[in-house]
Amino acid sequence: MSSAEIRKKFLQYFKDRGHAVVPSSSLIPDDPSVLLTTAGMQQFKRYYTGELDATKDFKSKSTASIQKSFRTSDIDEVGDESHLTFFEMLGNFSFGGYFKDKAIEYGYEFITSKDWMGLEIDKVTVFDSAKVPAGDWRKSVPRDDESYKLWSKFLPKEKIHWEGIDNFWGPTGSEGPCGPTTEIYVKNKSGQSIEIWNIVFNEFYAKARTDADGTRTDAEKSGFVLTKLDKPGVDTGMGLERLAMVSQNVPTIFETDLFKPLVSAIPAGEERIKRIISDHIRGAVHLIADGIEPSNKDRGYILRRLLRRAAFHAIDLAEQEAIIPLEPTRTRKSWNERSSLKEIVDLVISLSYFDIGEKRKLIFEAIDKEVDFFKLLKSRKELRDFASRCATSKSKLVSGEEVFRLFSTLGIPIDYIKDEVAKYGLDVDTAAFDAEFKKHQEISRAGQEKKFGGHGLILNTGELKAGNEEELNKVLRLHTATHLLQRALREVLGNEVHQMGSDITPERTRFDFSFPRKMTDEEKKKVEDLVNHKIKEDLPVQFVELPKSEAEKVGALYFFKEKYPEKVKVYFVGKDIKSAWSKEFCGGPHVTHTGIIGRFRIAKDEAVGAGTRRVRGVLDK
Repeated sequence: MSSAEIRKKFLQYFKDRGHAVVPSSSLIPDDPSVLLTTAGMQQFKRYYTGELDATKDFKSKSTASIQKSFRTSDIDEVGDESHLTFFEMLGNFSFGGYFKDKAIEYGYEFITSKDWMGLEIDKVTVFDSAKVPAGDWRKSVPRDDESYKLWSKFLPKEKIHWEGIDNFWGPTGSEGPCGPTTEIYVKNKSGQSIEIWNIVFNEFYAKARTDADGTRTDAEKSGFVLTKLDKPGVDTGMGLERLAMVSQNVPTIFETDLFKPLVSAIPAGEERIKRIISDHIRGAVHLIADGIEPSNKDRGYILRRLLRRAAFHAIDLAEQEAIIPLEPTRTRKSWNERSSLKEIVDLVISLSYFDIGEKRKLIFEAIDKEVDFFKLLKSRKELRDFASRCATSKSKLVSGEEVFRLFSTLGIPIDYIKDEVAKYGLDVDTAAFDAEFKKHQEISRAGQEKKFGGHGLILNTGELKAGNEEELNKVLRLHTATHLLQRALREVLGNEVHQMGSDITPERTRFDFSFPRKMTDEEKKKVEDLVNHKIKEDLPVQFVELPKSEAEKVGALYFFKEKYPEKVKVYFVGKDIKSAWSKEFCGGPHVTHTGIIGRFRIAKDEAVGAGTRRVRGVLDK
C-alpha cells in the first residue's frame, strides 16, 4: 500500500466515524514551551484543558489529522534504519467524547481489517504502576486494568504486555494533560516487533510541584501533582513512515516510497550517509517552507545544522564523484546549479503531502544563501587537519572549546565534527562545548539589549516588539493595518477567513489565516485597495471595554486559539462600535486614526500548511 493510500484510508476511516478532518498546523507551534511541533496533539492542547470548545470550532468532539512533526532529539541517530527528524504523524483525537473502549476498538479494526490496513498485531502494551521504579511520581497512578480487559476482547492474553513508565505519557513542559498509554506493535520484514501506534488516555492534568515559597521545582526530579480532568480525552499518534515500512514489507523506512526516491538520487556512497543527506534535506525543506531561516539560535540553528551536515557529507561523497566536482571553480556559483542536491530538493517538494510547491523559489534561495561548497571545502580541510592533530594527543576526548571554535568560525556542525573525530577513535567533550555555546548565547543576548539602547524593549506584547520611539511608531501603524487587513480579507474572500496567528516587527506584519488556496492577483489588489481606502478615509481608531458575551454579539472578531478574560477590550475603526468597519478583541496599542498609517502593500502571499495562508504586509510610507 502506497503512503498516499495509507493517508487516504486513515482520514477516511475516522471521517466515517464522525471525526472532523483538521489540516496540519505549522512546524512553528503556538505553544511557547516547545521549539517545534513534535506531535499531532500540540495544536489541540487547549481542547483537552477545556480552554477551547471542539464542538464549536470543529462541529465535533473528535478530530483526525496528518501533522507534520519534527524531533531534534533524533538528529544524532539519523543514519540508522529507523530514526528521522521530520516525519508525518497520523492521529485521532477525542475531547470529552469517546474514551478507552472506542479508541482501542478503532485501533484494532484499522490495523487488522482487510478493508483498511490488513496487518497482524504482534503485541500491545498497557500501563502497570507496579513496574514503575520506587520514588517515581507515576507510581501513584492506578494500573490500567480497563485497557487490558478491552484488549482481551480482540487479542489472546499472551499478546497483551504490562509495561511501566514507557506506557505513561507525561506533560510537555512544566504542566499539561497526561495519562496512561497503550501501544500497538507490528512485525517488520525482518521479524522485529515495531511500535507503530501510541494511544494516550488523557485522564489527568499534571503541574510541577512548588516549594513553600511558591517557587516551581524541577519537575524531572520532584515530579508532578496530578488532578483528574473533568473530561478525559484520547490523543493518538502513528508515524506514517513506520506504518508504510510494515505495509510495504520493506526492512527499513528508507526503502519505503517516502524515502527510496531520495536515497536513489544519490548514486554512490555509504548507506548511512545517503540516509543522513536524504533525511536532513527533507527536514530542512519543510522547515524553510514554514518560514524558518538558518541562524545560530533556536529553530534557525536546527535548520543550519541540517543543511551544513548534509552539505559536508555531500562533499565527502564528491570524492567518489557522486554529488559535486571535488574542486569547484573559485567563481561563486549557486550550489543547485552544480550539484544533484538540487534533484533531491525537487524530489522532496514533489513528494510532499503538504502544500509547499509554491515555496520552491524561497526554499532554493534559503539553501543557496546558506550552502557555499567552496567555503565548506576549505572548512572541511581545516577540520581534517584538526582531527589529525587530536589523534596524536594522549587524550581520547577532544577539546570542547576547540570544537566550538570550528563550529562558530567555520560553520561546521557539531554532528559532523563528531563524525570526523570518531574516525580516529575520539569523542568530543560535549559538556565543554555546551558551556561555550551558552556563553556565546549570553553575549548575543547582551548585544541585542545594547541594540535597544541598553534598556531592553520599550514595547513587548509578544506579538509586537519595539526598541525605540521610531520602531514603536512603525509597529503601531502596522498593527492597526493588520486589523484592516483581516477585515478586507473577509470581505474579498468570505467569512471562512479566520485568524490563525500574527507577528509584527518594525519592518512588516505577518498574518496567518484559514483559506484553502492562493489568492489571485485580482483578489490581492482588491484587498490592498480596501485597506488603503480605509486609510485614506482617516477613520478614528478607538476602543471600548465590554463583557466578552456582549463583545461577541456586536460582531467583534477574535482569535479562536486565544483565551480571553470575562471583560475584553474591543478596538474598532470608525465613529462608533455598531457601525465600525473593523472591530476586534485586542489589548492594543494602535494609532489614533488611520490616516497616519501610510500606504499598505501585500509583499508576499504563501501557504504555511494545508488550508492555511500567510500574508506579509509592508507600509510604503
